[in-house]
Amino acid sequence: MMSRFHKPLLSPNQCGSSLVQTIDAPLSLVWSMVRRFDNPQAYKRFVKTSTMRPGYGGIGSIRDVMVISGLPARTSTERLDKLDDDMHVMVFSVIGGDHRLVNYRSTTTLHEEEDEEGVKTVVIESYVVDVPVENSKEDTCTFVDTIVGCNLRSLARMTENMACIFNN
Repeated sequence: MMSRFHKPLLSPNQCGSSLVQTIDAPLSLVWSMVRRFDNPQAYKRFVKTSTMRPGYGGIGSIRDVMVISGLPARTSTERLDKLDDDMHVMVFSVIGGDHRLVNYRSTTTLHEEEDEEGVKTVVIESYVVDVPVENSKEDTCTFVDTIVGCNLRSLARMTENMACIFNN
C-alpha cells in the first residue's frame, strides 16, 4: 500500500512527506471520520468551518474551508479527487485560497494491523506541495508535517474515545 499510494514523484520545486498514526480503534470507525470530505472540522483542529459547494458530494466535489485564526491563512478551497470505501483511500487537492500551500495534494489510507493487544487502525497520510520561493523545502515540510501530525493525533484521540464509549 505504501508504495502504491504514498510514493509520489516530486518536481525540483516540491517537497512531501508521509506521516503514520496507529489508532486503537476499529478501521470502520476511523474511516467513518476520515471519509467525510464534507466535515473536516470533525477532527482537523485548524479548520473553523467547511462549506460544500453545490453538487452531489462525490469525486470532484469542492469544499470551502475557513481556517482558525493564528495560521498564515484564512481560507482554502479543496477538491475531492478520490474516495474509495473498499480500499480506504481518500485523496484531495487544494485548488485555491489565501495561503501558500500551492499544488498541495494529500493522500490518506487506512489499514488494519493486528498485534498482541488486538486489531488497530494504521492511518498513513502523505502529501506533496510546492515550496514557496521564500521558503526552504525543510521549512515547508516542517510546517505541513506539524499540521498533519496534529490532525492525525486529534483523529486518534477522538476515535479512541469513541471506541471506549462503544465498548463500555
